[in-house]
Amino acid sequence: MNRTITIDPVTRIEGHARVFLNIADDGSLESAGLIVNELRGFERILVGMEADRMPLITARICGVCPSAHHLAACKALDAAAGVEPPPAAKLLRELLYMGHFIHSHALSLFVLQGPDLFLGLDADPAVRNIVGLVAAFPEVAKKALRIRSLGQKINELVGGRGTHPVTAVAGGISFQLDNEKKATLTAWADEALVLVQELAPVAKELLMKQVELHPSLLADWFHPSHYMATTQNGQTNFYDGLLRVMDQAGKTVRNFPASDYDKYLTESVVEYSYMKQVMLQNDGQEHPYRVGTLARINCADTMGTPLADAELTNFRKAFGRPCHATVMHIYARLIELIYACERAREIMNSAALGGETRVPVKFTAGRGVGHVEAPRGTLIHDYEIDDQGIVRSANLIVATQHNYYSINRSIMQAAQSHVIGKDDDKLLNAVEFAIRCYDPCLSCATHALGRMPLDVEVRQAGAIIRRVRR
Repeated sequence: MNRTITIDPVTRIEGHARVFLNIADDGSLESAGLIVNELRGFERILVGMEADRMPLITARICGVCPSAHHLAACKALDAAAGVEPPPAAKLLRELLYMGHFIHSHALSLFVLQGPDLFLGLDADPAVRNIVGLVAAFPEVAKKALRIRSLGQKINELVGGRGTHPVTAVAGGISFQLDNEKKATLTAWADEALVLVQELAPVAKELLMKQVELHPSLLADWFHPSHYMATTQNGQTNFYDGLLRVMDQAGKTVRNFPASDYDKYLTESVVEYSYMKQVMLQNDGQEHPYRVGTLARINCADTMGTPLADAELTNFRKAFGRPCHATVMHIYARLIELIYACERAREIMNSAALGGETRVPVKFTAGRGVGHVEAPRGTLIHDYEIDDQGIVRSANLIVATQHNYYSINRSIMQAAQSHVIGKDDDKLLNAVEFAIRCYDPCLSCATHALGRMPLDVEVRQAGAIIRRVRR
């Protein structure tokens, strides 16, 4: 008899979801998937809104990555109005974004995945959390929480608000940087750069230790796929550039502007979830692909900053290019955290920060597409605007949608060796850790909030024969 194991909801991710594992008669794993439970339908809510309010409204989609939506919306409006923001505005937008990346990657590395790395994948779930991490590693935790705070401070000072920024607007940004703010931002960027150099070796060592203790993380959690990420002149760029597609052999097969996304990406509905799946069209075939930290590390020729490039070199010596090991999303996230700190410091040294920050904007009927690299991967905003400046249609593609197929495949790989036995904690740990490698944001993908208990059901012939709760 077939049976189904349900993990509902998954913990230490952004949003509310559950996992199903279907077990065949012979005890093998038949299928697996991430189910997104709820829907608020933001794309429909945006229809009829004034276009110039999009940066404010879409930032409310998610409390974890509001700056990504804020900037993607601004870039879509820039494109719709046919304007180019001044250099100072672009730098300030990017500085805001570096703060956001520092905050988000520090949160992911040290708060969400930190307990797995510092306390071990097999640690008791009662202590394998941020409280347990602080108790066991107080000095590291103090530095990790401080760098997260610095990222948020940068984001807040430049963005006007910490959680839902307000300063980026169509045509630029709504203020000019004075000397007092510049001095404050420079001090924060300097401190973040010092801290990341102290934290990076610790996080890297602990990741490698878990890989040694659990060889299956490299041997079995291996997922060849296409990758897509933003690059500019071959360098990684979170704010602007072309979308580069790399095939699973490491060959760059396409570079295209975000405005052409609908020529190469196809969204489709899956019957068991509110989140739509996206596939890549190339050479007349449909391919699953990945976005996010690992995709960006694979697609970029260089990071463009010295410390991040040095760590990228170490990464590629150890794991090649492209690297297909899902667990290496974590190492890639660490490289990007280093880059974001370095890039924030570079921006503070730029003479262009003192120029004009806004150009006039007038909307006519047309379409605007904008994109950024959200911490979790490529984010696309696409608006149709009428001659009164009203949004008539909107399409948003978020990182977790791009990764949906791959997340489901990684769940299969993680659960493969655990579904037959009776060790519930090992099963839950493996599946949750696989999902957290992608750092998924279900608040963005489905725009819903949920509770965070853990409930696992094993079903046979429609009846619950085993239930595990955390």
